[in-house]
Amino acid sequence: MSENSHDSGSTPATATGPTHAPAPRAWVAPLISTIVTLPTGLVALFVGGLTPMACDSCNGAAADRFDASFTTAWTVLCVGLVLAVIVLVAAWAVPHQLRYAARRVGLALTAPTVVGVTFVAFMALVDWP
Repeated sequence: MSENSHDSGSTPATATGPTHAPAPRAWVAPLISTIVTLPTGLVALFVGGLTPMACDSCNGAAADRFDASFTTAWTVLCVGLVLAVIVLVAAWAVPHQLRYAARRVGLALTAPTVVGVTFVAFMALVDWP
């Protein structure tokens, strides 16, 4: 007699097909993404933090334009880096099953791409002296 004999066979069978099997190397893509994304994001944050020194000798209208553009660009950089971390956490959080492998790899590739696009947007938004 089975443990669930009171169900009389009404419980659905769990899926055991090849797509529901655990992925043996599900951690590889998020790990590589973490190794690339975090240092790249820290370098982008460091360069962004040093950017105000580019206009140390500026005065008048050039300084005002730089300050206004830097404020917007800094906000874009910070929001983009937070978004990259969220995508990276999502890559780790995807279930370790074969059917989610493409989604996991896609998120793992998206995280460093977000950092790169964010940094390019930051550099483009700053009105350099």
